Amino acid sequence: MLGFISKIFIWWNDATPGTLLTLSRRGAKKVGEDDYGNRYFEESGVTGPDGNKRRWVIYKGYADASRVPSDWHGWLHHTFDQPPSEAPLPRQVWEKDHHPNLTGTVYAYRPTGSLVTSAKRQASTGDYEAWSPDSN
Repeated sequence: MLGFISKIFIWWNDATPGTLLTLSRRGAKKVGEDDYGNRYFEESGVTGPDGNKRRWVIYKGYADASRVPSDWHGWLHHTFDQPPSEAPLPRQVWEKDHHPNLTGTVYAYRPTGSLVTSAKRQASTGDYEAWSPDSN
């Protein structure tokens, strides 16, 4: 019982009850899970506007779209027919590990002169002259 109640009131850690109901009504089956714990689903019939099966991701924890790996992103957007759980893509040497998107968090980059920092902006150099509408 506690699990059901937590699904209603703590929806940001998993799928909402509405999403779970939609997945069950459409006959969606789980096709895999990535290294971050995100789960991927595909419906049984074709109902998409482009004649494709609809595909979903249910994030583990906070829903951050940047946490979807590139191979699963390609599968979600119908770039690949087979999910990476069945046909994994080879990792290239130039690919880097995931770093979370920190925009909007306290860890976001704030350069000097930003409105949310106390650091002073660097003084402008002597070659800068402000435009004035009265000048010729």
